[in-house]
Amino acid sequence: MKHIYFTVTNDLSFDQRMHRICGSLANAGFRITLVGRSLKNSLPLQQKNFRQKRLRCFFNKGFLFYAEYNLRLLFYLLTQKMDCICAIDLDTILPCLFISKFKNIPKVYDAHEYFTELKEVRTRTFVRQFWLTIQKFAVPKYKYGYTVSEGLAGEFKKNYMREYKVIRNLPVLKKLHRVEKENRYLFFQGAVNEARGFEYLIPAMKNVPYKLVICGDGNFMSQLKGLIAQNDVESKIELRGMLLPDELWAIAQRASVGIGLAEKEGLNQFLALPNKFFDYMHAGVPQIAMNYPEYKRINNQFEVAVLLDDLSIEQVSLAINKLMRDDSLLQQMHINCLKAREVFCWQKEETKLIQLYKAVLKSE
Repeated sequence: MKHIYFTVTNDLSFDQRMHRICGSLANAGFRITLVGRSLKNSLPLQQKNFRQKRLRCFFNKGFLFYAEYNLRLLFYLLTQKMDCICAIDLDTILPCLFISKFKNIPKVYDAHEYFTELKEVRTRTFVRQFWLTIQKFAVPKYKYGYTVSEGLAGEFKKNYMREYKVIRNLPVLKKLHRVEKENRYLFFQGAVNEARGFEYLIPAMKNVPYKLVICGDGNFMSQLKGLIAQNDVESKIELRGMLLPDELWAIAQRASVGIGLAEKEGLNQFLALPNKFFDYMHAGVPQIAMNYPEYKRINNQFEVAVLLDDLSIEQVSLAINKLMRDDSLLQQMHINCLKAREVFCWQKEETKLIQLYKAVLKSE
């Protein structure tokens, strides 16, 4: 039984994407170990059909964290037996590259994001140059890889001559329970990071007579709280923090409209397909998103979203109010979501993932 190691920098508890990937490969007959880190407030790991390992660090943010974690990860991996290793994004790409060479095993790059095109990276000159150097050095050395959209796959081919597969981050298709939506509310789930449009969404809430529930955390949380106070909309916005998948699923199903805004700051936001786009779809929830190529391609097939051409406070509030007041459109989009989720689901996408790893391990 071939043993594959996956490496991330989060604490594993809330990483639904990696749970799906590792679970599917374990069901397909591979031995899987997912390595992450331990935080002071980390929840106990839930039982899975794959092994999970957390590494504890002294530093938990900034350059010192990445340096320490990569060293700890490297020394840990040196002591483990494996047949293949996969780096998730640039965060762990160097230790995996070294381990691959040292142990003479195949390596895979999981480009969940185009890391150097994230706003929080692009807008910091030294930080971007640091990660660009790593990207240019390491990515060309990864023959095998995959990413989440056609657009991002095209960028890897153009910049690094790598034909990476497209394996979208689709939810597992599961039963959708009928729920009464007594109190209408807007819903945001996911990383509370830069370039997610909060600078437009929060001021827009002054002209929106509905509550907004935000589930998630990230590098923009302190600024988000400042925006909420500055615009005097504390009574309209509920911050739930990080929730386990089942808790998130229950809240999503009761929402009226999902929010999926993204600034056109860097190629990552413009070309990616975020988790939340499909999560809203699977919960049967119409959404407001951006008129970017990947969203548009799917929305042309199944109209599940109102797509904005540009971000402004006025456009966001107008789109929210118009959609929330149009019961017939909400119902039609809900029906479209039910159809789309049958097509865009992990049960169909996972076959590509399994085939990729079988081919990698067979060819080496």
